[in-house]
Amino acid sequence: MTNNLNGQQVDIRRVAVVGSGLAGLSAAILLKQQSYSVAVFEKSRGPGGRLAAKRVAGGSVDIGAQYFTIRNPEFRAFLEKNAGNECFGPWNGRLGFQQPDGGWQPFPEEARHVGIPRMTAISRALASNIDLQAEVRIDTMARKDNEWFLTDTSSQCHGPFDQVIVTAPPAQARDLLANSQLADLAATLDAPVSAIQPCWALAVHFETAAEMKFEGMRPHSGVLSWIANNSSKPGRQAPGQWWVLHATSQWSAEQVETPADEVTDAMLDAFREVTGCTAKPDETVAHRWLYARSEGGTHPDCLWFPAEGIGLAGDWLSGGRVEGAFDSARALVTTMTR
Repeated sequence: MTNNLNGQQVDIRRVAVVGSGLAGLSAAILLKQQSYSVAVFEKSRGPGGRLAAKRVAGGSVDIGAQYFTIRNPEFRAFLEKNAGNECFGPWNGRLGFQQPDGGWQPFPEEARHVGIPRMTAISRALASNIDLQAEVRIDTMARKDNEWFLTDTSSQCHGPFDQVIVTAPPAQARDLLANSQLADLAATLDAPVSAIQPCWALAVHFETAAEMKFEGMRPHSGVLSWIANNSSKPGRQAPGQWWVLHATSQWSAEQVETPADEVTDAMLDAFREVTGCTAKPDETVAHRWLYARSEGGTHPDCLWFPAEGIGLAGDWLSGGRVEGAFDSARALVTTMTR
């Protein structure tokens, strides 16, 4: 495809991005800023990925990433320019971790940020900059004359595209590559798939606020890996108090097929054991993340297959942090556009 720019014919590369988490949104925006034509396909109703929130009575709760750091100044500049300062800000909650002897220590001092009034505020603001096609699950990709055509689960064809970026979790990315007769590329994801662990998340509401030493806790527990007072984050003014619990990877894997009500009871018992809170919640919401955490493995930042014109990006390729999703996307775009 060509376009006339200042009287000269220049190539405009057409790129498809599969997935609209932070990595997909970042890649799409960075490519668009370099005059690429980009279409983003998302299987859900809207963007989010790990920046996930669930609607509850009186508001919403963050059930995915609980906060994020900004260690890369380019990440801050990217958010300020493309999302706006009003959709994120610092979370000044007191955070602590529990030692094996049961004692507690505060987290090291570091600025921690959240979306306002929910984590999804960031992804929705970023998505306003791009062409996002929601509720479109890409099932296969086929190449003809060096152009890619993507087919969704409704048998609709999208394309042509010169290059494709996949930002889905590694298991879903591997399935897409395998379905597209790209067995060699799919095989490169066998190790990353084995490193991805599930996580049960539970949102718990108390009518009366509970007084605790920390707003965020990493307990020494066989069941829980994280406890947070969601209501302590800026912009969360729902009546009462919402807490969010994340289970450990090992426990989640053992309970991955356990009914949600049984998971809820077990996580609440662990919460009471850790915090001493005896109040009975008046509402609970459980959510199972099948692809939550990447444990172990190498972190090459991104994967780029130039012969096929296919790239992979995601936080699992860059350390697992929210900021890693941006770092991965930036690394991939840099590699693609050299």
